[in-house]
Amino acid sequence: MDARLQLRVQRYGWDKAAHVYEEYWAHALEPAQRRVMELADIKPGERVLDIASGTGIIAFRAASLVKASGSVFATDLSDEMVKVLRETALARGLANVRAERMDAQELALPDGTYDVAICALGLMYVPDPLAALREMRRVLKPGGRAVAAVWGQRDHCGWAEIFPIVERRVASEVCPMFFQLGGAGALQYTMEMAGFENVQDERIDAPISYADADDACGAAFAGGPVALAYSHFDDATRESAHREYLDSIAAFKVGEGYRVPGEFVVATGRIPLTPVAVSV
Repeated sequence: MDARLQLRVQRYGWDKAAHVYEEYWAHALEPAQRRVMELADIKPGERVLDIASGTGIIAFRAASLVKASGSVFATDLSDEMVKVLRETALARGLANVRAERMDAQELALPDGTYDVAICALGLMYVPDPLAALREMRRVLKPGGRAVAAVWGQRDHCGWAEIFPIVERRVASEVCPMFFQLGGAGALQYTMEMAGFENVQDERIDAPISYADADDACGAAFAGGPVALAYSHFDDATRESAHREYLDSIAAFKVGEGYRVPGEFVVATGRIPLTPVAVSV
C-alpha cells in the first residue's frame, strides 16, 4: 500500500483512540513497557527520546528516572496523543518532558543528541521500520543505546483476527505488515541493518485479560489501531463485527471474561563509541 496513505490512516486512527487508549491498553502492555524500561537502564541526567510515545506512559516513567537534570522528548504521529501527553505532563508539573508530533521515519531532530532512544510497541505501525530505526540511531550519541518492543508472532497473539474482521467490512489499509517484526530474529536483524551493535532480543509471553465481552471489544475496536475504520461502522456493522471477534477469541473465555494469548519481542542495541558509516 502507499506509505503516505498508511501514515494518514495511523495518524487519524490514533487520534480517535487517544482518549480511551490507556483505559483499555495500559494494563495489557505493562509487561513489554516494564521490560523496555529495565533494559533501557535510564540514569539521572540523561536525555531520552521516546518514539511513538502515545499518551506518554513510559515517557513519564523515564522522566522520573532522569530527574530534573535530565530530559525526555516524546514523539508521536497522532496530534491527539501528543495533546493528551502534554496535558498530563503539565498536570504533573513535569518540566523535563516535551512532546511533538513527528513521523518516526523522519525525525526533525539533530544528530547525536540523545543518550537513550526507546520505542515501545510503535514500530509495527511504521511503513518502513528500518528507516525509523536508522533515525533512532542517527539521533543517538556515540555509545548511546536503544530499546524497541513489538508484538510477537501472529499465531502467538490470540486477538489477531481483529484485522481481517475489520478489512472484511471496510478497506481500512491498517497495519498491513503488523506482525512482520514479530517473527524469529526479525527485529534483531532490522536493528542490526540500521547500524546497531550488540543487538539482543527476547520474547515475553503476556496473556491479555478482559473482564467481559464489552471490555474485549472496546480494546480491540475503539482503543486500538482499527479505531478509525471502526468509527465509520453503523450500529449493525459494529454488532456483527463484535460477534465475529468474540467468536474468534471464544476459546480463551474464562467465566465472564477472557484470557487471550499475547507475545512481545523486545530488542536492545548500542551505538559504537567510535562512529562508523552505515550504508543506506
